[in-house]
Amino acid sequence: MTTQRVPWQAKFLALAVIWGSSFLFMMVGLRALEPVQISTLRVLSGGMVLLALSVATGTRLPRERSTWGHLMVSGFLLSTLPFTLFAYGETRVSSALAGIGNAVTPIATLLAAMVFLPSDRPTRRKVTGVLLGLLGVVIILQPWRDLGRPDLVGFGATLLAGTSYGLGWVYNRRTIGGRDLGGLAQPTAQLVAAGGQLVVVLLGWWLVNRSSVALPWSVRPGSAPLWPVLAVLALGVLGTGVAFAFQFDVVRAAGPTVGATVTYLIPIVAVLLGVVVLGERLSWPQFVGAGIVIGSAALTQRPSKR
Repeated sequence: MTTQRVPWQAKFLALAVIWGSSFLFMMVGLRALEPVQISTLRVLSGGMVLLALSVATGTRLPRERSTWGHLMVSGFLLSTLPFTLFAYGETRVSSALAGIGNAVTPIATLLAAMVFLPSDRPTRRKVTGVLLGLLGVVIILQPWRDLGRPDLVGFGATLLAGTSYGLGWVYNRRTIGGRDLGGLAQPTAQLVAAGGQLVVVLLGWWLVNRSSVALPWSVRPGSAPLWPVLAVLALGVLGTGVAFAFQFDVVRAAGPTVGATVTYLIPIVAVLLGVVVLGERLSWPQFVGAGIVIGSAALTQRPSKR
């Protein structure tokens, strides 16, 4: 049975669960692997899944140099940079808080669209949503407290990762959004581009740290690598390969506005798994701030009345 026969609503719910659980998988992976190792293994395993599906469905990758140039940029903004930043952020903050950081993606998308897409004019409702989102981030950070607030660098990395997603989607819309490359061509090519970038980044990281790291794929000394490696492979196969295929199918079937609403469910799943499975705890300002950020994201993405 082909993936097209699965209702888009089922794929939508699957995306929320898969991407929401990705923060749990990254936290488990960090028990034995470094952030750049996680992002590289994630993209390579996810890319292999999409390449296999592309061969099975007869999908051909694009051949134009200009298209590949754009895919290199979108691969960096939608995979290379955010995957690495989220993994790094979780070395300093909880997986639940990292999932909350992902909720800024719709807000970042709106801001980027205002700057790079002249046809997207800001409305009072959208500006209000952005300001509310910034207020929610401030509440989460709790700058009025000396102790008990999130690590600024770690949470900042997750916010930057969510912002990178927003920039990437606007870049795609501006450059190659007007044409459907067909089948799984675009997500597959995007992961191929990101995989090449991350291999270079991984080798560079290893050259800098080779005095303490034997090989680029060496696990942390004294760690038990089985479950961390399996968690990252699940993150790649499901959270990147299968999820990327589902995402493009949802956007094709229901439109980009409906497809973007999955972002509101991801933090909820991430928080539930972090609290229930990993025993993480969030303070009440973080719950309040998260609710404001998610609500503001929904406000900015709500279609305008005509």
